[in-house]
Amino acid sequence: MRQSGNKSGVSRRAFLKGSGAAAAATALTPSGTVVAEEKKAIVSGWTNITLHVNGKSHAVKVEPRTLLLDVLRYQLGLTGAKPVSADGSSGASTVLIDGKPQLASITLALAAQGKKIETAESLGGRNPDAVATAFVHNDATQCGFCTPGFVVAVRAFLDKNPNATEQDIRKGLNGNICRCGTYANVIQAALEVVKGGGNG
Repeated sequence: MRQSGNKSGVSRRAFLKGSGAAAAATALTPSGTVVAEEKKAIVSGWTNITLHVNGKSHAVKVEPRTLLLDVLRYQLGLTGAKPVSADGSSGASTVLIDGKPQLASITLALAAQGKKIETAESLGGRNPDAVATAFVHNDATQCGFCTPGFVVAVRAFLDKNPNATEQDIRKGLNGNICRCGTYANVIQAALEVVKGGGNG
């Protein structure tokens, strides 16, 4: 016969329940009331959401696992962000979300609801952004596959660092990879924008 060795008479189950209650009691406000855990809606299957991309609202259909990159490319036809690396290490899927560079290849579409999303396409068009123009001037494209991610990353970096030095730019862009090796030209393009004051 197994000896419980429990001299206190308190079972393990009762102890765990009690410790859980004690932990919950530590989540008290200064007024002494317990803060209830925020309830979050659980989404399953396909659902309709609205994404704000490049100044326009778009109704899209997603699953909980749908990536923002897939929505941009296959539902909205915005192919600037590229599916180069599943873990986002290439930086080719860089977009701006509420003004901050993020990787669409590892961002869930559901997480981008209610946020301002800007893709590489927002920096082109009839009046291209100074960064896009500088990339052309400095032949910083070559095959062009990494270019949209670099252009978005440079714009985001220079928005925060309008007087960046070459060393600053090198550090600021270390999350983007170019297999053609156009790093020197990318840096020169960024420096052209700094010198030309095209950071507005």
